[in-house]
Amino acid sequence: MYAILLDRNKQYKVTCGKIIRLEKIKMNIGEKIIFKKIIFLSKDEKSFIGKPILSDVYIEGLISKHGREKKIKIIKFHRRKHYKKTQGHRQYYTDVKIKQIIY
Repeated sequence: MYAILLDRNKQYKVTCGKIIRLEKIKMNIGEKIIFKKIIFLSKDEKSFIGKPILSDVYIEGLISKHGREKKIKIIKFHRRKHYKKTQGHRQYYTDVKIKQIIY
């Protein structure tokens, strides 16, 4: 069984026990989180599609870790103009372990 959840305009395919990496959520490690915007659910041979979301389905998860991604480099460069600009960025993230899909 798996589901597709919508979190801040991004879609994630989840199953029970899977750890997903989301953008930073301001909650403490070990707290329970409930996702109510489920747009697709598949169990056994049946599938349910929300219009736009499934109202009676939700997912329980547990905040497991906070951190920052590896640094990415942004480089702007104009040839023959003696112009080069570099910048770095590290995105914050939160790991959530999916406990159960309740329908």
